[in-house]
Amino acid sequence: MTSVPSKNIWIRRQQCPCGDWKCYVAYEGDAEETSLASQLVKNDMAPLEAMVAPYVGMVFKSDDDAFEYYGNFARKNGFSIRKERSRLSPQLGIYKRDFVCYRSGFAPAKKKPTGEHHRDRKSVRCGCDAKMYLSKEIVEGVSQWFVVQFSNVHNHELLEDDQVRLLPAYRKIQEADQERILLLSKAGFPIHRIVKVLELEKGIQGGQLPFLERDVRNFVQNRKKVVQENDALLTEKRETDTMELLEACKATKETDEDFVYDFTVDENDKVENIAWSYGDSINAYTMFGDVVYFDTTNRSITYGMLFGAWLGIDNHGRTIFYGCVLLQDETPRSFSWALQAFLRFMRGRCPQAILTDLDPGLRDAITSELPGTKHVTSLWNILSKLPSWLSLPLGSRYAEFKSEFDVLYRVDNVDEFELRWNQMVSMFGLGSDKHIALLFSLRTSWALSYMRGYFLAQMASQSYSKSVDAFLKGVFSAQTCLRSFFEQVGITANFQNHARLEMQYMHIKTCIPIEEHARSILTPFAFNALQNELVLAMQYATSEMADGSYIVRHFKKMDGERLVIPEDEQIRCSCKEFESSGILCRHALRVLIIKNYFQLPDNYFLSRWRRESSPVIYEDGSTQNGEDAWFREYQCLTETLFTESSITKERSDYVRSELTKELTRLLNEVRNLPETDVAMDLTLSPTC
Repeated sequence: MTSVPSKNIWIRRQQCPCGDWKCYVAYEGDAEETSLASQLVKNDMAPLEAMVAPYVGMVFKSDDDAFEYYGNFARKNGFSIRKERSRLSPQLGIYKRDFVCYRSGFAPAKKKPTGEHHRDRKSVRCGCDAKMYLSKEIVEGVSQWFVVQFSNVHNHELLEDDQVRLLPAYRKIQEADQERILLLSKAGFPIHRIVKVLELEKGIQGGQLPFLERDVRNFVQNRKKVVQENDALLTEKRETDTMELLEACKATKETDEDFVYDFTVDENDKVENIAWSYGDSINAYTMFGDVVYFDTTNRSITYGMLFGAWLGIDNHGRTIFYGCVLLQDETPRSFSWALQAFLRFMRGRCPQAILTDLDPGLRDAITSELPGTKHVTSLWNILSKLPSWLSLPLGSRYAEFKSEFDVLYRVDNVDEFELRWNQMVSMFGLGSDKHIALLFSLRTSWALSYMRGYFLAQMASQSYSKSVDAFLKGVFSAQTCLRSFFEQVGITANFQNHARLEMQYMHIKTCIPIEEHARSILTPFAFNALQNELVLAMQYATSEMADGSYIVRHFKKMDGERLVIPEDEQIRCSCKEFESSGILCRHALRVLIIKNYFQLPDNYFLSRWRRESSPVIYEDGSTQNGEDAWFREYQCLTETLFTESSITKERSDYVRSELTKELTRLLNEVRNLPETDVAMDLTLSPTC
């Protein structure tokens, strides 16, 4: 039996926010963390896909690819394989590989046992001749592996699927299960109870885990032995790597005065927590720091540290990096220090709202350190946990519960929400469920009826959640030490904050003057959101009331009615979409169209969604030398050119064709000028 080696020092936190140490969360759809058990259950329910048997002449990019392919073929056909022989040459390295059936060959003759307690294990080897031999060749400078011999003739019975999964080659304890097993073992659970807990948590029948009870016993015993042997070395590595990380921060500060960092030490003067940020991130925060997402969903196995990242969204809808922190524990005290460090980095400016995962300790820290900031838990952070919490106790009724929960989330009225919540709890018999109680206690941070009117800059959406996941995958590429992790954070953050934007042509869909006007002001991201609302506005009917307000309802009455109140240059809607996203809703737009508005009032174009918004900020013009003026003028001209050229496709095509010619001409003329003047300092030029 083998355990799966860790591919990364970082994994998602699995401890449940309910506070019960015996409870953990398994995230669906995460290939790095989903246990093999759930995959096997799904495979058992789905028909086996046809798989081509290996054949002589078959080509693979590497011997590892060939071994994986042959292993999958073996699994589907009732046996397993092993690596037999390899041959080496000075020119090609390993150029021959032999893979054989697990029952190939014969057991060597055993010496007569001398001990009293010797166990005479019968060998499974029976001389089976099933095999796949490979040879490496260099084709046009690229190495390829060819199948030179293949046989699928066995001299033993092939196993059914429920038997083949128990072969040693397939009995793997995945990383997430390893962590859970060790946690239960430390708590004093006997092995048979650990196995039972895993079966219950995964919702599978007894004996259906992808490993056996003896595998768990061997894993625990071996891990204890390894921990005892390596604990001192691991502690030394943690201390050394943490000090190297601190030295890297100091060195970066010496070369980049805008870089900021902070740290704490414990009673033994060892680094405990450390946080850092970059000058570009701080500048971006001055423009887009109204809403912050604080991600704390990942922790290091090697170092036992929690990673937290402060992220935002810019005027083009891209995820931007503000800073990060490594914490030794997940207590309110540590979270409070992290938030204090972040505020120091950002010059004391608090965000209007902060989005986080469900975490009572973090919630307490935010209440203490950011009393004027709205704390929000994204719906997607909740939905990812519901299967682990309720799919097993609800069984076949889980889908019905999920549908009812989705409807309940969108209820407008607070009183109606609480009434329907109690009805839902009673309907599904969840009155004593601790997770349901936790969700209700935190309802003001996630239920839509409590969240309307708080500005979230579209960061509570599923698309933003996916953007954050993509950013974090870039951060958590394979690392071996904290210093290389620090460098990777800097590379990923710099790439994310300075990614180039392609010029986008924005099509007109309604021919309404409001749309034409908005296109010249908003970024493509914000314009697309407004344009979608404008298109949907055409599906709404209005009724003017005696006081000048309007009742707006969909022509099919799909989403109820809304009250829209126009006052001078102001317009308010009961859905509060503008207050939440900074984009006018379809209801308000419908009323403005009826009232013959050809342009939206300027106050409905928030600066954070305008084209001219830029993360390149010069805070004090008096400190810049005179040479910087042309940089600002150049930036203004390029932004104006971008705006004007994107109005029509003809303009856009013209700029694309002519701009390259003009810039090439100008560059050639500059190169012909004398080079005797002092070179201009380009360090403050804006990023393209």
